Amino acid sequence: MPEYADFIQNYPSYDSTHDIDELRDRDYARLDHAGQVYLDYTGGGLYAESQLQKHQQVLAEHVFGNPHSSNPTSQAATRLIESTRLTILQFFNADPAEYTVIFTQNASGALKLVGESYPFEAGGRYLLTFDNHNSVNGIREFAHAKGSQVTYIPVCLPDMRVDMESLNDLLEQADAGRNNLFAYPAQSNFSAVQHPLEWIERAHAKGWDVLLDAAAFAPSNALDLGRYKADFVPLSFYKVFGYPTGIGALVARREALKKLHRPWFAGGTITVASVQGDKYYLAEAPAAFEDGTLDYLNIPAVEIGLKHIQSIGYEIIHERVRTLTGWLLDNLSEMKHASGVPLVRIYGPLDTVKRGGAVSANFYDQHGEPVDHRFIEQQANQHNISLRTGCFCNPGAGEIALGISKPELAACFTQPGHGQRLSLDDFRLCIDGKNSGAVRVSLGLVSNFEDVQAFLKFAEGLLE
Repeated sequence: MPEYADFIQNYPSYDSTHDIDELRDRDYARLDHAGQVYLDYTGGGLYAESQLQKHQQVLAEHVFGNPHSSNPTSQAATRLIESTRLTILQFFNADPAEYTVIFTQNASGALKLVGESYPFEAGGRYLLTFDNHNSVNGIREFAHAKGSQVTYIPVCLPDMRVDMESLNDLLEQADAGRNNLFAYPAQSNFSAVQHPLEWIERAHAKGWDVLLDAAAFAPSNALDLGRYKADFVPLSFYKVFGYPTGIGALVARREALKKLHRPWFAGGTITVASVQGDKYYLAEAPAAFEDGTLDYLNIPAVEIGLKHIQSIGYEIIHERVRTLTGWLLDNLSEMKHASGVPLVRIYGPLDTVKRGGAVSANFYDQHGEPVDHRFIEQQANQHNISLRTGCFCNPGAGEIALGISKPELAACFTQPGHGQRLSLDDFRLCIDGKNSGAVRVSLGLVSNFEDVQAFLKFAEGLLE
């Protein structure tokens, strides 16, 4: 087809990624058999059939018991759990002497562990970018409760990158005698901007602990913790390789973990606890942070998934996503109504430099009036296209992109009757005339040219 020839002329390195097409035919054939166009990889990755087969074989051939014991089946489960921990560290090039892995339900669970345990204090600081997931934003409530100052660093239109002057000024404000935590995403789940990993060492030099949210970054980019030594790295494994869901991790530096103070104890987190003595002693990390019994039957599937990604290689995954994203940006940004009005407004960079595979945008009619993102999703559903709409749990980036001001938000939050709860419909009415969300198309591991063309054809159908 002529479009493919044009694509290869503009992105010739796509030809080096055809191993992924063979992988898709072999291990993800259900996509094409079902006629599904999957464009929500930032929301969740897809699993390979071979991952399921290998996990099923592990379960079918062995007997596993609760790892909080020392009987044979317990020891068998413990060996697989510890093997998975080591594989995670190796995957991210994290020295086991410097880092450990704490299993959680997901990235949000890992972030809550940090938030509730970090020694926020009066005079201390919590610094974060506007461009953060709500689970990172939520840590501010722990900081507020303990008297720490919470400060946001703005992002700037049109590319939605961080204002560097503000970043540098605010990093200088750490109190060396207090606890200071700086949090940012390696990749935005809204605009796909990739924020510099070099900030980690810069922040360390100024007296900050660093929390690096890698949930959107890790699916198509290698993260080298031997080089970029973040203190806390939350992860959701289903976003990287689809299966299993319900298991995440906090990859943490052992020195940074010594600062954390858990507000309670639970089964599995203690060496000794007494009712009559009213005392308890926490275990060493990671056990001190893993409440109750781990999901020991599914944790081995994490190691299988990581080895699956390693067998493909991040270089080929990254290049496939980069080239397809470039083609999507090129074509989508050029679409115009007969009136000359652009079909879409894209939020974030219009090229592939320091950005990932998600494209967030809003659609407009021929008169320049915004089209409700919910309508776009409804229409996409009819074409078996899975995309995502809303603000993607990233309100700071959304507010900047959509031009929703602080006074407008203040008015919304103080409307009569909304003292306890503000519904999404209430919010839409409150900012009447402005978009309350966007459409996000995100590419990933087994995306192909046909997926992107299907979406572009769908978008063309919205002209006029």
